[in-house]
Amino acid sequence: MTSVINKEAVKSFLLSLQDSICQQLEQVDGQASFVEEAWHREPGEKLGGGGRTRVMKDGGVFEQGGVNFSHVTGKQMPASATAHRPELAGRHFEAMGVSLVMHPHNPYVPTSHANVRFFIAEKDGQDPIWWFGGGFDLTPFYPFAEDCQHWHDVAKDLCQPFGDKVYAEHKAWCDDYFYLPHRDETRGVGGLFFDDLNKWEFEKCFDYIKAVGEGYARGYVPIVEKRHAKPFGDRERQFQLYRRGRYVEFNLVYDRGTLFGLQSGGRTESILMSMPPLARWEYSYQPELGTAEAELYSDYLNPRDW
Repeated sequence: MTSVINKEAVKSFLLSLQDSICQQLEQVDGQASFVEEAWHREPGEKLGGGGRTRVMKDGGVFEQGGVNFSHVTGKQMPASATAHRPELAGRHFEAMGVSLVMHPHNPYVPTSHANVRFFIAEKDGQDPIWWFGGGFDLTPFYPFAEDCQHWHDVAKDLCQPFGDKVYAEHKAWCDDYFYLPHRDETRGVGGLFFDDLNKWEFEKCFDYIKAVGEGYARGYVPIVEKRHAKPFGDRERQFQLYRRGRYVEFNLVYDRGTLFGLQSGGRTESILMSMPPLARWEYSYQPELGTAEAELYSDYLNPRDW
């Protein structure tokens, strides 16, 4: 049986997902709203297509964050994609997805990231090559074990209908992917990550990204509600800014989505909206033994079972 590929159904879901997530995050913020910038590009040497970039600034809970939808087309895949999948060379492609990053004010509220996406590469006379990808991950500064457990429980529950091994595989993939080799630490406490998903029929793969996309808010919003009013001082703020530097390092050096967007001539402002509004670096920083800052390093920045 050949899968029926329904690009319009995917696009419709992604647009509604962007709306739903924005509404939930605005509600939990209670002060700011997302400002939308719709953009469009005519097909050319690089990317055509368009999207809706939505950014929130200076909210009651979120210092800055963005929830983006994009649907782009191109005549050839960029080097970051063909190095991974050489069979894509010479094909035109479409890529669509929702990608988001939220940076909270309060250091006790984790930064969060989620992404669901669909790629299809086509060439006359040949079968299309398609796949889904995505996931979500959590980057706390001052972690609470119960929050991390909740995050992974949501991930585990949404994976279960798709097979007993899916959570373990995509959890491990997330731990491996969001890893900074030059720091020898993970970016945070992980979650789910997957790419090149086409091992099931199209509809089952599509159902899985629906579950992942909708699971993000179920995992994140309760944590935000629980922690956003917790008092903090300058020490916690400075540590938050320092750890945000790791986020920048990962996104600019290792993240395949960022590299794909920049190498293919994507919209730079939309690609780099994942950056925090403020971050800092400090030479040879070491947390004091026995502190909450040290606990992040010792207990949370290495993969663990939840």
